[in-house]
Amino acid sequence: MHFRKRPVVALAATAALVGGSLAALLGLGSAQAADTTATAAAAASSGGVKIAYYDQWSVYGNAFYPKHLATRGIAGKLDILNYSFGNIHPTNLTCFEATKATSGNESDPNAGDGGGDAFADYQKSFGAADSVDGVADKWDQPIAGAFNQLKKLKAKYPKLKINISIGGWTYSKYFSDAAKTDASRQKLVSSCIDQYIKGNLPVDGGFGGPGSGAGIFDGIDIDWEYPGSPNGHTGNHYSADDKHNFTLLLAEFRKQLDAYGAANGGKKMLLTAALPAGQDKINKIETDKLGQYLDYANLMTYDMHGAWDSTGPVYHQSPLHQSPSDPTKPIEPGAKKYSIDAAVNAWTDGDSEYGIAGGFPADKLTLGYELYYRGWTGVPNGGKNGLGQSATGPASARPTSQQAGIAYYKELGGIVDNPSTTYWDDAAKSAYFYNGNEFWTGLDAKTIQARADYAHCKGLGGAMMYSLLDLDENATLLNKISDAVGGGAPSSCGGGSTTGGSTSTGTTGSTTSGTTGSTTSGTTGSTTSGTTGSTTSGTTGSTTAGTTGSTTGGSCSVAAWDRTKVYVGGDQVSHNGKKWKAKWWTLNEEPGTTGEWGVWQDLGAC
Repeated sequence: MHFRKRPVVALAATAALVGGSLAALLGLGSAQAADTTATAAAAASSGGVKIAYYDQWSVYGNAFYPKHLATRGIAGKLDILNYSFGNIHPTNLTCFEATKATSGNESDPNAGDGGGDAFADYQKSFGAADSVDGVADKWDQPIAGAFNQLKKLKAKYPKLKINISIGGWTYSKYFSDAAKTDASRQKLVSSCIDQYIKGNLPVDGGFGGPGSGAGIFDGIDIDWEYPGSPNGHTGNHYSADDKHNFTLLLAEFRKQLDAYGAANGGKKMLLTAALPAGQDKINKIETDKLGQYLDYANLMTYDMHGAWDSTGPVYHQSPLHQSPSDPTKPIEPGAKKYSIDAAVNAWTDGDSEYGIAGGFPADKLTLGYELYYRGWTGVPNGGKNGLGQSATGPASARPTSQQAGIAYYKELGGIVDNPSTTYWDDAAKSAYFYNGNEFWTGLDAKTIQARADYAHCKGLGGAMMYSLLDLDENATLLNKISDAVGGGAPSSCGGGSTTGGSTSTGTTGSTTSGTTGSTTSGTTGSTTSGTTGSTTSGTTGSTTAGTTGSTTGGSCSVAAWDRTKVYVGGDQVSHNGKKWKAKWWTLNEEPGTTGEWGVWQDLGAC
């Protein structure tokens, strides 16, 4: 869920405010790597791509300017920056610019209708002290605002790619309508490219005009929350046809972006999407068809639990694994519960319990890293330092985030950075924070490392962070994420969630950085009862070390594994009387020895 956080209004504000080959092509996977302009279809990543969102409303009372992306060392650690969010016009069904307040009322079905902030985008003047390059805006320049500052940021960091993100929690209402027909899809895509890529911004406030915003955005990020689902913002339009129409919409974006790139020196244009991490929403998407169009799919692997369940039970907003002691309700219509592992497996391997086909390339998936925390108040200890207990309501709103039940990292000093209030759930591989009354769920160093280790072991594309506004001045969380994602896989990828349901409570000091291999505890090859999406069923590690590529019995219908042969995702082999499927590129990794998160998926006996 990419919600529009309530901005703190600055006194001087005059605007109404709103509530493997791709890396070579784009210089991604190692931030600020060499740049090229080759054109190609959507392709895989190198495994360490770093993507983050910069919110439109950051420039107001939070005074978090594009300049700070440079001065705080953020821009140099990113490959892609998503500027959020653009809206879809309620009647024209096109991209548009306007300065109109967006309601923060979650029950208002028209909260985002016509909403936007053209003032923040390209009209707000920045003085020299707040400008990326130290040069103040002038009244007669083509554009000002965040767009102009992003243009200056790109000049300072020429390898940084910047996307315009369209949609989000409040601005997804009209995606279904815009995606409905071939004509409406072409119209929406053409309008977005014209406005954001070609830079033909409407003249407003003395700024804008043909080509005034050209050269800022390298692509488009689609954040439709959610196709075919009633679980978006109140009033969102949705239909069963969204499932296929979403695929067609992405195909149209890919087609027109590629055409634009080909006409402009063969430039590679990015297309990414923020995608759901719950099976009840994933099953309304054609998971096996999107990969050919997207460069990256950024999984929103957070907001699985929060204070909308005001009385609890309080639980992790982003558990890596399902724990046997998870007290929350199963995801209808099945019996599983939310976890990052379940989401990844559903996207890549499918989940028959929810009718999910799978088939999405693992190396194009990025895991979301939330830079904010969700919390409750009135939580008793319950012998578990609050985990799984009841609550009296959402935690009180903090001065900057101004929203009950949500707080930024920079607002929770003394809690989320304090070993004495930090606890570790080893089954879920997630930290939580408890001070005797308030319970908070979100990231610490150990959680970050566990998530990054998991991603490396699964061959995923990298990380997506939402959003940069939430960081402290030292960019503490981003730096930890950058280090973890930029590192290699742990020494062992065997094992998954622990086999016991107990929670490690009272364990202090879990915020210590550099905790590696934290996802490998537990019995190698075994899975917790009820662990979602797992396909190994405890069968890994059953072969004898040193065996050759021959199979037993000779009854398998696929070729025997050959340690000298390269296999890619989808290839099947036989080995020791079983069939195995490669999840990604591999050479000389023996089936049955790579663990639950390894390259080989056990398909059962021949």
